[in-house]
Amino acid sequence: MENLLEVRNLTTEFRSDTFTMKAVDNVSFTVRRGRTLGIVGESGSGKSVTSLSVMRLIPNPPGRIVSGSIHFTERDGSTTDLVTIDEEKMRTYRGNRIAMIFQEPMTSLNPVFRCGDQIIEAIRLHQNVSKDEAAKRTLELFNEVRLPKPERVMTAYPHELSGGQKQRVMIAMAMSCNPDLLIADEPTTALDVTVQATILDLMRDLQKRHDMSMMFITHDLGVIAEIADDVIVMYKGKIVEAGSVAKIFENPEHPYTKGLLACRPRLDTKLRVLPTVRDFMEETDDGQIVEKIHESVETRVHELEFTQQEIADRLQLIETRSPLLEVRDLKVHFPVKSGFFGSSKDVVKAVDGVSFTVRPGETLGLVGESGCGKTTTGRAILRLVEPTSGTITFDGKDVRSLGASELKSLRRDFQIIFQDPYSSLNPRLSVGSAIMEV
Repeated sequence: MENLLEVRNLTTEFRSDTFTMKAVDNVSFTVRRGRTLGIVGESGSGKSVTSLSVMRLIPNPPGRIVSGSIHFTERDGSTTDLVTIDEEKMRTYRGNRIAMIFQEPMTSLNPVFRCGDQIIEAIRLHQNVSKDEAAKRTLELFNEVRLPKPERVMTAYPHELSGGQKQRVMIAMAMSCNPDLLIADEPTTALDVTVQATILDLMRDLQKRHDMSMMFITHDLGVIAEIADDVIVMYKGKIVEAGSVAKIFENPEHPYTKGLLACRPRLDTKLRVLPTVRDFMEETDDGQIVEKIHESVETRVHELEFTQQEIADRLQLIETRSPLLEVRDLKVHFPVKSGFFGSSKDVVKAVDGVSFTVRPGETLGLVGESGCGKTTTGRAILRLVEPTSGTITFDGKDVRSLGASELKSLRRDFQIIFQDPYSSLNPRLSVGSAIMEV
C-alpha cells in the first residue's frame, strides 16, 4: 500500500530564555493511503505538536522544527519535503491537500463571521469558483456532515450552535477541498459521549466516501480502537511503541502502553481508586522506562470498605438537609432574528421548564446530547445568561433578584468550570498569575 506521508527523524523544540524543550524528539512514522493512523498518549506527550509540525504551524518564536523530513506523496507519485518548501508554497497544501480539525471547535471558528461564510471563504481560497458555487458546495457539505437545518446553520454565528454542531462545521470546512490527508486533533474530547459516537461514525463514513487518509490524535484508547488501523504511542515527545491496532491492544510490549491499557475503567469492576499510568511504570535515573514491581501492601494498609448500611445512612442524611440550590420552572428562550432590521419572528427554547434541587454534599449529574440545554442551564443558574422565567434559589437567596454587587459577592460561593479551557484562561497571564488574580 502506498505511503501518503512519511515522517523521518522529526525534532521540534521550544526555546525560552532559560531552557530548551524538545516537544517532539526524533519521531518517525508513516501514514498509508486510505488508512487511519492513531496517535495516542497522555497530555503533554507531543501528539498535537507532531500534527502542527506536519502542517508547519509551529509558532516561531518560540518553537521551530530543528531537524527531520516530512515527505508528502503527490498525485503523480512524486514526493515533496514539506520542511524545506517556502511558506507561500506550504499555503497551497494547508486546507487543500492536508486539512486539520483542531482540538477546540469553540475557539477554531471566527466568532464575528457566519458559519456559512467561513466555509465559502475556505473554498474560494483554494478553488477557482464563484461565490454562488461555493455557497452551493457549502450547503452540500453541511448536509454531508449531517447538520440539522443546514440552511439555518449557513446564516448562524458560531455562538448560536452547540459544541457538537460547531465540530460538524469544522469537519465540513476541513472536507471542503477534498483533502488527501485529514489530521484530527482530539476532535471529540470536548463533546459528550453520544455526540462523540456520532462524530466518529461520521468521520469513518467520510473517509470511506472520499478515500482519504487520516491522522487521528487522542488520549482515549477506546476511540483509537474504534477508528484507527495503525497506532503510535507517544511519551515525552518520543514514540515508545508502534504497530497495528490489534497488536497494540492484544500484545503491548512497552510498559507505558501497558499502563495506558491498564488504566481503562472496566464496567465489571467497581474501583475505589482510579489507577494512573505511574502505577504501572517508573523511570530510571538515566530516563529509561521500566515496569513497576508491585509490593504487597495488605499487611500495612487496611482496605477502605463501606457497607451498604453506611452508604444508605449517608444518602438518608443528605435527603434530610434543606436544598442548597433550588431551580423551579427555569426557562431560557433566545429570539431568532431575521430580516434587514433584525426583527424577532421566532424563539429557540434552549431551556424550557426545568426544575431540580441540589442538597449539601450531593452531586447532581446533568446528562443529555449536544444542544439539549445542559450548558445553558448551568450558565443561567449563575446568570451568565439571563433566564426568561422561573426561580433560582441558592442558599436561601433569590439569584434572579440580586443586583450586580450582590451577585458578584455570591459568585464566590458557587463556581463554574467552563467547557473550553483554552478560551477560559487568559493567554497573556501565566497560570500562577491567573489563579492569584482570582
